[in-house]
Amino acid sequence: MIKEQTAEIAKTILSPFDRFLKRQSSTGILLLIAAIIAMVWSNSSYADVYFGIWDKELTIGHGAFRISEPLLLWVNDGLMALFFFVVGLEIKREVMAGELSTIKDVVMPLSAAIGGMLVPALLFVLVVGNSEIAHGWGIPMATDIAFSLGILSLLGSKVPLGLKVFLTALAIVDDIGAILIIAFFYSNDIQWVYLQAAAGLFVILLIFNYFELRIVSLYLFVGLFVWFCFLKSGVHPTVAGVLVAITIPGRRKIKTEDFIEQTKSSLIKFENAKLVDSKVLLGKEQISAVDSITESVKKVQSPVQSLENSLSNFTANLVMPIFALANASIVIAGNEFNFLDKVTLGVGLGLLLGKVAGVSLFSWLSVRLGWAKLPTGVSWTQIVGVGLLAGIGFTMSLFITNLAYADEALINDSKIGIFIGSIIAGSIGFIILKFNFRKMGST
Repeated sequence: MIKEQTAEIAKTILSPFDRFLKRQSSTGILLLIAAIIAMVWSNSSYADVYFGIWDKELTIGHGAFRISEPLLLWVNDGLMALFFFVVGLEIKREVMAGELSTIKDVVMPLSAAIGGMLVPALLFVLVVGNSEIAHGWGIPMATDIAFSLGILSLLGSKVPLGLKVFLTALAIVDDIGAILIIAFFYSNDIQWVYLQAAAGLFVILLIFNYFELRIVSLYLFVGLFVWFCFLKSGVHPTVAGVLVAITIPGRRKIKTEDFIEQTKSSLIKFENAKLVDSKVLLGKEQISAVDSITESVKKVQSPVQSLENSLSNFTANLVMPIFALANASIVIAGNEFNFLDKVTLGVGLGLLLGKVAGVSLFSWLSVRLGWAKLPTGVSWTQIVGVGLLAGIGFTMSLFITNLAYADEALINDSKIGIFIGSIIAGSIGFIILKFNFRKMGST
């Protein structure tokens, strides 16, 4: 009994990939609901209320640290910085001890992600031509990990673990690419004084990390000022979220074996403790055993993993749906939509054709050149199917749209391309994978 309880506790704490996969899958449903609400609301008789909410100015802070922004920008610059902070924690975990921890594991998804960014961007530029609207080349490069993994999860237990890992690693590398693109290509009017201040604060956080300071609240406090400096610098503040995440300590205080032994000992102590005459309260010895287990749990989880576990549900179930609710509106009334509009066509084709072509071609090249090998139990047809799922841009594509364009008409055209391209790519990818798994099951 004690052994089973210990194993269950260890499994719960030490299986971040399973929890990550389940969380992203459920988030996709919430995002879809929020997007539908946004589109219906923004085209209803209450559209003024919808836009009035996001245009309402909100002021926080005082003096030199006073910030006044419309609620929409608080969502896109503030809440999304928290989202990118969690993304940074996930990336650090994967690099330290996950799907990106070895060169062998990372080569194929890295190649696929690079292809999945380059080809859509090139296709977009080819469609729109050399003009101002070409500034939106980053829009079809993004993959929405929540939607893509959510659709993959609908296929059930037939999906090979290697395929899930491949798509997850691809999407994480894609996130890294999106962060770099935002930092270097979608930041304007750089204020170097603020950027230098942010760099100084970042160095302080690195020093904290070097001396293994594990007071997470201190990192978050300094990180808040890093975010403020980025906000004022002209570099998009979401980049600050990732940089601060990198500095969070990633080492555990105790080894897994020691954790299991300590937990086992505490459970035995709890089981053998003198019982109190109460159906509600625990005895002193039982409380002591529980406290020991709690302390062991804190030690076996690194601050990176502990913080990720604490914030991931908040960002997945609240921050991302709020972002979708604020940004997924397409105003139909009074607009004549041309689905062959250059921006709509460029974004849509980039997500639908560019993604699958880039992911599949660069994956094949990495294997052909001997740099990587196909994951166990995974076929090339499945790689093509996953390449199509990677064409679901949604969240990140909407985010980059707001950075690329200021013109509402261009933003609307881009959103149409995002929705159409994502829906068709996701649907075809699902159908290909479903038939492939069914065929494999019948052989």
